[in-house]
This record gives sequence, C-alpha cells and structure tokens, in this order.
Amino acid sequence: MRPIEYARPETVGEAVELLSEHDGATAVLAGGTDLIYLMQKDVLDPPPRRLVDLKNIPELQDIRQQDDRLVIGACCTLEQIADSPLTAPLRALHDVIDGIRSIQVQQMGTIGGDLCHLPNCWYFRNGYGLLALNEGRSLVESGENRYHAIFGNQGPAKFVSASRFAPALIACGASVRIVGPQPDQQETVPLEYFYVAPKTNRQGVTILKPGQFLSHVIVPLARPLQTATYEVLQIEGLDWPLAAAAAALHVEGGVVRDARIVMGHVAPVPWIADAAARFLVGRSIDEDSAQRAGEMAVAGATPLSQNAYKVQLARTAVKRAVLKAAGLLEGGV
Repeated sequence: MRPIEYARPETVGEAVELLSEHDGATAVLAGGTDLIYLMQKDVLDPPPRRLVDLKNIPELQDIRQQDDRLVIGACCTLEQIADSPLTAPLRALHDVIDGIRSIQVQQMGTIGGDLCHLPNCWYFRNGYGLLALNEGRSLVESGENRYHAIFGNQGPAKFVSASRFAPALIACGASVRIVGPQPDQQETVPLEYFYVAPKTNRQGVTILKPGQFLSHVIVPLARPLQTATYEVLQIEGLDWPLAAAAAALHVEGGVVRDARIVMGHVAPVPWIADAAARFLVGRSIDEDSAQRAGEMAVAGATPLSQNAYKVQLARTAVKRAVLKAAGLLEGGV
C-alpha cells in the first residue's frame, strides 16, 4: 500500500489548490464507486498521492434553474437527479438512471463521476494502460476485442467511452464548467469537446489538466425537446451497455425541425451521428424514418475482429432511441 493524503475542502477554490499540489498526482473523490476499485488495482498513472473529496462543497450538490438553463452540480447523485422536479423535462437522463439496476450506485454515483469515468476495458483495468499496449503492440487488435470500439478506432485508442450520461447530455446540447488550475479560473466547454481519444497513456480521456475538475453540468432549456436514451444491455441486473444511443428532437406540427443523435459505448468518445440527425430534419418520425436513421448512423463503422455484432446493436439503439423520443416505441419494435 502507498501512503495517501485525504483532503476535504469546503470551497471550490480550496479544492483547486489541493488538486494542484503534488505535481498533479492527485485524484478527485466524488461518489468513489469506481475510483476506489482503480486504486486497489493500482492501475492509475501516476498513482495519486492525495485524494480530494468534493462532497463537502455545497454548490457542487445543487440542482437549480438559472434563466433558461438547468445547472447540475457535479457531485449530485443519480438519485438526486431522478428525484428533482427540475430534471423532469430531460427524459433521456431518466432513461439512463432507470437502466442502472443498482440502488447503491444510484445513491452514491455522481453525474460528474460518470462523465469522467475511465474505460471499462479489461486491458486497462489489468494494468496495460489506456492504449492496452504490450511492447508497442496493441493487445486489442490481436486479442479479445468483442466489447471495444467500432468507430474512431483507427488510432491507438480502441476502448469505448464509459460514460452513460454523456450521449444524452450531448444530444441535449449540454456544456460543462471546468475550474482550475488556478482558484479563480473557470471555463465552460460544450460537452462534446470535453472528450478526447488519447494518443498516449498519460493523455487521459478528457481535456482536464492537473489541477482542474468538472464542477457543473449546464443544460439549455430554451427549446422544448423530446429526448430519450436507449441502451442495449446484456443482462437485466447491473451491467454496462454494449451499445447505446440518445436522441433529442425538436418537433413542430408533427415534423422534425432539429435533431441530434449521439451513440455511446461504440467509440473512444461519445459518437455524434450527424448524418442520421440531418436526415430526420423535415420528416415525421415513423418506423421507416427511424430505421433509415439507424442505418445512416452506422454507415461508417469499422469493427474489429470480434465485435461486428455491435454494428447491429448500435443501429437498433439509434432506431429505438428516435422512436422512443417521439413516443412511438412500443413492445419489441
């Protein structure tokens, strides 16, 4: 066991200062549902010398409406989000929470923790780094890759983005507020630009730098959107999706005026299906248009040796997310 410091700041500024020390060898503790496991497995690089617990900072646990925006603190638990009347218009978020079949995760897991969740890739979690390299060779390319990326996998990153909420939030046009590395520094970034496909093991999966952390999620509410998330899960219990899709539709007079479709668990970053979304604009949603959107969403897939099945799952997830957002998903469509 390595010695480790524990810090519990009471303000955002204190948290930034504590995270900036030890040359960035620090870690944020929010819900802790995944961080503790990663520390036990000793796969974090560099290993953290200090844990900074954010749960004592009130503003990070608040959900409020500010003008035409919903502001969600990064330490809000999934249970808080599900129970808040302010999130009722965001059905896509509730769909994700409903799919997380663990009371413990719903009570302890946080929205910020989910958005920053490190990959579930078994190579990474067994100590081979984010890129799963052994003597310069990709273990994913030559080994077991049935759960890995089918998009954006031409570079060294073959894992899939682990966030379950990112597709829904990106579809809704969400941004995130990043604070640090100085106590008075902050910036707001569209969530779709928060993620990166790393070129090195040290790069990480987000744009966060040492001394920075995600403090709030900001969702615009100016336009009424019909949203939904559809996840393909292998088992009924606690599981990670094999593929997922979120759809956000702005519908007037029965016709789609604007649309966004984002796929999850199919690429190193949440994968935006622009062509599929553009296809829906000017059309009404029915079985045929949803099916066509699904086909367009997976047209550029590049599956690996063992995961071609995920193309069909992603296609179906898009189709069903679109139908669900339009209120048309019934039975086994």
